[in-house]
Amino acid sequence: MTMHFDFDSGKGHTDENFPVGSALIAKRHRALVMAFYRVARMSDDVADHPTAPAEAKLSRLAEIEATLKAEDDRVPEAVRLRKALSTRGLDTTHILDLLRAFRLDVTKNRYADWADLMDYCRYSAAPVGRFMLDVHDESPAIWPASDALCAALQVINHLQDCGKDYRELDRVYVPMDVLAPIGVEALADEKASPALRMAIGGLAVRTRELLHIAEPLGARLKSLGLALEVAAIHHLAVSLNRRLLAHDPLSERVHHRPAEALGVALAGIAGLLGGRLGLVRRTAMEHG
Repeated sequence: MTMHFDFDSGKGHTDENFPVGSALIAKRHRALVMAFYRVARMSDDVADHPTAPAEAKLSRLAEIEATLKAEDDRVPEAVRLRKALSTRGLDTTHILDLLRAFRLDVTKNRYADWADLMDYCRYSAAPVGRFMLDVHDESPAIWPASDALCAALQVINHLQDCGKDYRELDRVYVPMDVLAPIGVEALADEKASPALRMAIGGLAVRTRELLHIAEPLGARLKSLGLALEVAAIHHLAVSLNRRLLAHDPLSERVHHRPAEALGVALAGIAGLLGGRLGLVRRTAMEHG
């Protein structure tokens, strides 16, 4: 039986660092996308609750999983998602993978190295991209590019919030082999030391490699709306990753302000549209 905690953080899709279910997604998909988001948000709130004991968190996550697996109907949000997925002929694989990551957030607060962190991202980030591809009937052949983008977004969020995560949750996503010469306690400082700045910069360089792998994703998508959203997100991620190389996440703002984010996203959309228009023109000339 779950202990009684108010796990609701009050956060919604407009509070996320990257677009969720934006107007670029076709209207027929938005209800399903938002149903998926609500279960993910609810589960994230459980895992990140600052005072609930691990036992209570794991119990609540087990309730959500049981409802998703149709073992009971105790969690209304999970019932709605389960039914919405079934109506579309989709299963619960991706949301169940996410729940695995949220359980890790409760039970594991350190990651040994980059490979360990990437394994976490396989469950904490990749399922979101794979879900969106399935919703739009895109080919699983492009999962690797999607996985790379989602992992990059996850690492960027971790690096932006590395100080806050350590202070408030004692959770550290900066790999231990990177922090070993510096000390985990450096994340609690008001300002990052040169050594910590260098460590974060090294991780941002590795994240840039992920973004390079993800770069062709938008052009490979059949759905124009999803392609535009991916282009916006990729452009935002590239910009944020550059900011991590130039700013100290312990003492400076890395996140975009709303107007900045809009401008960066629109530039990404314009770039994709320009590329597709150029392709159409070249194709027309070749057949003209």
